[in-house]
Amino acid sequence: KLDKVSPLLLPVVINLHDNQAAVLLSIEGEKATLYSAEAGGKVSVSLEELQDKYAGNLFLISKEHDFDERSPELLQLRSRHWFWGTLVRSWRIYRDVLLASFMVNVFALATPLFIMNVYDRVVPNKAIETLWVLSTGLIVIYLFDFVIKMLRAYFVDIAGKKSDLLLSSTIFEKVMGMRMADRPRSVGGFANNLRDFDTIRDFIASATITTLIDIPFVILFIFVIYYFAGSLVYIPLISVVLVILYSFIIQPFLRGSVDKTMRATSQKHANLIEGLNSLETVKTLGLQGSMQRKWESITGYIAEWNIKSRLIANSSTIFSQLVQQGTTIAIVIAGVYLISDGTLSLGGLIAAVMIANRITGPMTQASSIFTKYYHAKAALRTLNEIMQQDDERKAGTKYIHPKHFAGKLSFNKVNFAYPGEQKRVLSDLSFEINPGDHLAILGPVGSGKTSILKLLLKLYDADSGEIRIDDLDINQIDPVELRKNISYVNQSPILFYGTLRENIICSKPLATDQEILSVAKMSGLSGFVKNHPLGFDMNVGEGGERLSNGQRQSVAIARALLSDSRFVLLDEPTSAIDNAIEGVLKESLSSFTKGKTLILVTHRKSLLDLVEKILIISNGNLVNFGPKEQILKAGQDGGADA
Repeated sequence: KLDKVSPLLLPVVINLHDNQAAVLLSIEGEKATLYSAEAGGKVSVSLEELQDKYAGNLFLISKEHDFDERSPELLQLRSRHWFWGTLVRSWRIYRDVLLASFMVNVFALATPLFIMNVYDRVVPNKAIETLWVLSTGLIVIYLFDFVIKMLRAYFVDIAGKKSDLLLSSTIFEKVMGMRMADRPRSVGGFANNLRDFDTIRDFIASATITTLIDIPFVILFIFVIYYFAGSLVYIPLISVVLVILYSFIIQPFLRGSVDKTMRATSQKHANLIEGLNSLETVKTLGLQGSMQRKWESITGYIAEWNIKSRLIANSSTIFSQLVQQGTTIAIVIAGVYLISDGTLSLGGLIAAVMIANRITGPMTQASSIFTKYYHAKAALRTLNEIMQQDDERKAGTKYIHPKHFAGKLSFNKVNFAYPGEQKRVLSDLSFEINPGDHLAILGPVGSGKTSILKLLLKLYDADSGEIRIDDLDINQIDPVELRKNISYVNQSPILFYGTLRENIICSKPLATDQEILSVAKMSGLSGFVKNHPLGFDMNVGEGGERLSNGQRQSVAIARALLSDSRFVLLDEPTSAIDNAIEGVLKESLSSFTKGKTLILVTHRKSLLDLVEKILIISNGNLVNFGPKEQILKAGQDGGADA
């Protein structure tokens, strides 16, 4: 029971009914304090009520000790690798698989030894009873072998599934948490690189793992042949050496062809995504022929190198089979001479041939997985590059998590250029606004207006200078918490596949129907929704393709209105909206932004009614900043249009 939990153990994570969880922070008398994501933060409930919801499981959390600069790392311990470390977490399963493989390979000796004893002892002596005893024992071994092989395959699949879930979650979490500065130039190529994880998953699948585990047991079979066939053991030994030598010879060629194939496949995927995303533009500009030529060129290149890869890989398999056949012939020929000398029995020769096939068999299979290995190796190298990127939330940083902002903002000599670009977007930009100020940022296209908002959202980091919110350096604030406290509408809103309702409430999933209706009315969506037979359950399509640009902007504004944030950032919020709906939006935004800090980027003079201050920027430099009337008057006096 929760009242038996010692206060020294708190906080703990507790499981609740209905697949929910919460953090139990404290228990004081008959009251308990929780942190619940569903409730939106800290809540206080009666201990009796919490006990009814409690599912009976809790998780103790211990804080990892933080070392400072006074305690340097002496042994240079490395952190666990994202891939190998995950596989190590299943080491107990692989230990059991190794034990099962040992038993399977020992059982594999049963048939050759049975044949040898039948030929050497049962047949000459007509020992029928011995035959039935041996046969019964062999059947029992076969049954055990079947069960153990099934268990081995099951446990390898379990380990693979566990690793798959952990690795895929780790990779996706890394992608979602990566800095915008590290975002790849090609989304399609990047998506293909992530898809390469399937190659790694296939490589650690049961068939490959069991083959690799069986290879070390070749040594066991070699010792068995040596035990009862003596010098015959040199023939399979030479075969193993030949297979290994050939495999090493073809490695450079195989590695090169696999690398070229994977790079070309990444480019092919990038072209595909680009073509699909811009299909309307391709058609209107008549670029189908150009896109088709690109596609045929890259697919032809991939097909060429795929053939080379398969040819090299197949040559290894065929060579291994040739060696296996030659091994059988050589053992039979040499065995006949040993039988003539009386140093080997007929049963021993047959057993030696069968065991030799157990030696060369795994080697043949191993040669066939070299292509998989190099595909997996190249994929792991690509994913390693992704996993080594910095997270936007730096590990070890003690971020501040403010619940609310007052709304003060200051830029102090901020310089910024986008990654890989030489030209600065912002140069020595300085300004300050107080809580509740409404500011419009004006300037020509490409002057840096949107970049100011992106820096404020911490999507990018300034190259130099300071950005402060409520006198706090923005780098001290958790970027996730920062964005939760900002209502933002960008100039090209992206919607997600799903219903209109899901897109409106995506950042506030517990919003009530009344709240949804209210923001729909304020954003100008009401008329559109009422005229649609599905209403809020209409599907907006991928990226919102089933809605017009203006409707997508209205949905984005509805999202912003649904959150009660002190900062409101609007980037060309009505650029695709007609005048009638713009009038409704102006009235709604005027009411919504009262007492809040508003930053508005716009080219429409009509929206300037929402602000009291104006900042004019050109080529990243501050041109003018001050009260709206003063700036507009200065523009008129100078013959310029603000």
